[in-house]
Amino acid sequence: MAGESFNAPHIDYAGIAPLIALTVGLVVILMSGVFSTTKRWAPGLAVITLGATAGLLLWHWNDNLSLVAGALRVDNLAISISLIAIASAFAAILLSIRERAAEEAGHGEYYALLIGSVLGMVLLAEAENLVTFFVAIETLSIPLYILCATNLRREGSLESGLKYLIVGSLGSATLLYGMAFIYGGTGSTDFAGIAHGIEAKGMLHDPLILIGIALATVGLAFKTSIAPFHQWTPDVYQGAPTPITSFMAVATKAAAFAVFIRFFVVALGPETGDWQMGLAILAAISIVVGNVGAIRQDSLKRLLGYSGVAQAGYMLGGLVVATEKGVSSLIFYLAAYLFMNLAAFAVIVARERETPFGDDIRSVRGLGSERAVLAWSLTISMLALAGLPATAGFIGKLYLIEALVEGSYTWLAVFIAVGTMISLAYYLRVVAAMWMRPENEVAASGPGSTPAIAGASPEADPVDPEAGRRWYLVGPAVFAAAATVFFGVIPQPLVDFATHAGSSLF
Repeated sequence: MAGESFNAPHIDYAGIAPLIALTVGLVVILMSGVFSTTKRWAPGLAVITLGATAGLLLWHWNDNLSLVAGALRVDNLAISISLIAIASAFAAILLSIRERAAEEAGHGEYYALLIGSVLGMVLLAEAENLVTFFVAIETLSIPLYILCATNLRREGSLESGLKYLIVGSLGSATLLYGMAFIYGGTGSTDFAGIAHGIEAKGMLHDPLILIGIALATVGLAFKTSIAPFHQWTPDVYQGAPTPITSFMAVATKAAAFAVFIRFFVVALGPETGDWQMGLAILAAISIVVGNVGAIRQDSLKRLLGYSGVAQAGYMLGGLVVATEKGVSSLIFYLAAYLFMNLAAFAVIVARERETPFGDDIRSVRGLGSERAVLAWSLTISMLALAGLPATAGFIGKLYLIEALVEGSYTWLAVFIAVGTMISLAYYLRVVAAMWMRPENEVAASGPGSTPAIAGASPEADPVDPEAGRRWYLVGPAVFAAAATVFFGVIPQPLVDFATHAGSSLF
């Protein structure tokens, strides 16, 4: 009508500077694809983008900023999760050096998609509005659908991308339906407005809200690989290029759990009694299904896929109790999981390139005598994922169990302890293959050729006999293994990091 004007929300450009840095970096990397030197410059540009973003995020540490009319919130929780995603992306860039998928997709496109997914993760970690939430989760997911299928010469990679697209779309649709029910019941898209609507309108235990919570839980369970909504995980992990698998395994979980925490604790806090038990049951199912499913796996990537299902169950325990300690323990475990997983995937990448067995467990046979540094890195990773003492995995599980016991969910803590014992069956199997099995007998052949070995992977890349000595593979493996031990022996720095993140919500 005449005389009315649109009042645009105030934009704090300093607050959204990390998002601007990622967007600018993405565009520059993509545009660099027109030059013949892209192969040389794209990884460096991606690293610079991630470094600038990390610096801008740390600039806002201990700031609690509400941005874009409350659609985004920059606090220690968002910053912590964003830093985990950035560290995972940096590792994926190193592991992608000489990666066939990057060659086939084009280096500019490959690294631009990776940065695009990180942009979605940072946006998701800061989301405090249903619209921002959904836009962020799609910004995160769509580049990953493509990245999973970038190894065009491998049927498994194309199948991986298609499966992830179909299942991811189903999860997104379910999540969107849940959001629609919650909006219909409360009349608000802001998380704080949803919580106020539930209390002010007396909608506790209202069927509309409960259906919305159930559908939203299912959608987020797809994204975090929580059983029984995990079926896509082992197949996608195995078929995707291994650097992308390593990125997905940690960063996607971290970002999805960030919004899981914020959505359930902030928006659905008044309904705590209605969703806590449901999430606890999902956590228990995930722990059992993941650990049992991993026992008979010969593919290391499928094994880690099922392991990730179990690990998601452990992490969900931190959200179940809906306390500051529970959230802090979840953040601690996510940070530890970054190091544990990186050490494992760096070794898998090296052995995929060094042997004709792909990611089969045979690729690490005799690794202890052939590549002792890689063997020790993978051993530490397996022991940490199993939760043995003197590793960050042990401290993380101990922290989660303590939070569950204090939150009156002792029975779920028992599930974590039992799941840990079951997991020893497959983690120690990998360790035994490295240290107690003879070396693989690989026929002598020149670089660039694949030896004709019975049982070798038909889709294996040409063998690079020196892959196990490449700095960009050995370095991440050794660093991640060392960090896993360091934070297992001296956990206080990581505990402080997680505590600051958890306290920002309470």
